[in-house]
Amino acid sequence: MHDLTREEPIWLKQMTPQLEFAFATKVIVNPARSLGSLHGSGERLVMTIGGGVVEGPGIRGTILPGGTEWPLVRPDGVDSIDARYSFETDDGTLVNIRNTGYRFIPEELRRDMKKRVIDAGQYYFRTWSMLEAPVGPYDWLTKNVFVGFGERHPEILHLWYYRVL
Repeated sequence: MHDLTREEPIWLKQMTPQLEFAFATKVIVNPARSLGSLHGSGERLVMTIGGGVVEGPGIRGTILPGGTEWPLVRPDGVDSIDARYSFETDDGTLVNIRNTGYRFIPEELRRDMKKRVIDAGQYYFRTWSMLEAPVGPYDWLTKNVFVGFGERHPEILHLWYYRVL
């Protein structure tokens, strides 16, 4: 049997995560519809994606209309994010993206968010993403972990994606 009290990692202490900007998205989000209360776990919303753009040092494209976001507004005021949509790069490659994460907005700001832009430093909006791309110039999207920082405008969702090094 191993003595786990003596076992220590060798290299992990030197591997402090670093972030590198990968790309940004501007997503047109259509108005939310409520599916109602989910047996005490919160209110499930559904929002369709109306389109948008992807821009970054190694990638540019258009977000395709038709994706969907299904946030769960929990009783504690945290939104659990689950969004899936696709984009087409400028050279015709299709890429799928799935965002999962959390958004916490104080209640007094949540009411205003539908009417005006709220300072993103006043709420927490973070995602982690999985991307699917075919083998080729964009398969780097499938070989890295990405985290996103979000800023919600009344009709546009801005997400900046960073590759975890």
